[in-house]
Amino acid sequence: MNVYNNKQMNNSDQILVGKIVAPQGIRGDVRVQTYTAHPNDLQKLVLYSPGIADGAFHFIRQLKPGSSMIVAHIDGTNDRNAAELLRGVELFINRADLPALPDGEYYHADLIGMRVVRDGLTIGVVDNIQNYGGGDILELDNGDMIAFGRVNVDLQNRVIYINE
Repeated sequence: MNVYNNKQMNNSDQILVGKIVAPQGIRGDVRVQTYTAHPNDLQKLVLYSPGIADGAFHFIRQLKPGSSMIVAHIDGTNDRNAAELLRGVELFINRADLPALPDGEYYHADLIGMRVVRDGLTIGVVDNIQNYGGGDILELDNGDMIAFGRVNVDLQNRVIYINE
């Protein structure tokens, strides 16, 4: 379960995993854009958000197969007008709640801020990670984009080495 989006709250221990984007129907349900590898992962995570009480978020279903959108219900949101007020609300998890990964796998959020080194020279710092379907791409602070395919990651020293 890789977290695709790196945006974090002021507390670096909280990672953005979704955002309410629109109401869904007339009963107060909402559409949520997920930033997890699999949208159904939100069923298993404890979510935090300013303005939404703990335990108030309820996963209903994935909007359609292959979509990163889900439908959810927030306790106390019982009509479309109330759901509309939640548009733009971001959903977070605590970093500590994520399971440990096997060697060679990384959460995207852990790569943000790492130096990228090619031929002994620092070429930038990871600012974001994109995935357009062909694999992960490191977006550097200088605007360069590097394929994540042939790299060595040194988590302890916070360096990614590009192998060419």
